[in-house]
Amino acid sequence: MNNLEIIAEYQQGRRDFTQVNLVQSNLYRANLSGANLSGANLTDANLGRANLSKTNLSQANLRGAKLTASKLTGACLSAANLQEANLMYAELGKTDCRSANLQRASLWQAMLNNADLMNADLTDADLSNADLVGTSFVGANLTGADLSGANLIAADLGGANLKGANMAGANVWNSNLTGADLTDTILPDGHKHD
Repeated sequence: MNNLEIIAEYQQGRRDFTQVNLVQSNLYRANLSGANLSGANLTDANLGRANLSKTNLSQANLRGAKLTASKLTGACLSAANLQEANLMYAELGKTDCRSANLQRASLWQAMLNNADLMNADLTDADLSNADLVGTSFVGANLTGADLSGANLIAADLGGANLKGANMAGANVWNSNLTGADLTDTILPDGHKHD
């Protein structure tokens, strides 16, 4: 299936696109809100400014995908592969990203307020200046992640691995860091944790 076919079928009322192959597809500004794309292969696809709110992308392969400024509010990305994906400025409020692979993903200035990233892998991810208010990172791997300038008010980082992460200038007011590994973490005040 190509990008024109999926858009045409969506406009005709189809919503189930389970395990569809859309490698390198250009879906810039496409509206696929509420569609079922679970298990879909969207490797290197261009989904910039796409409307994917409430879309099911669980176990989808979005490795290297461009999701710049896309709307993913309320979407399900559980166990999805988002390695090296570009999610700058993306709207991910209230998304389910449990156990998602976000290694080396760019989430610069993304909105992840009240998202669930429990047990997600965010190794070396760029979350600088992101809106992470009320976000759950329970058990998440944030080794080497850049959280500088991020808004982590009321975020739950309980048991998270923040080894070597950069939290300089982050707002951690009322956030939970119980049991988090802060080895070599650069803290909000700019000092490195021993």
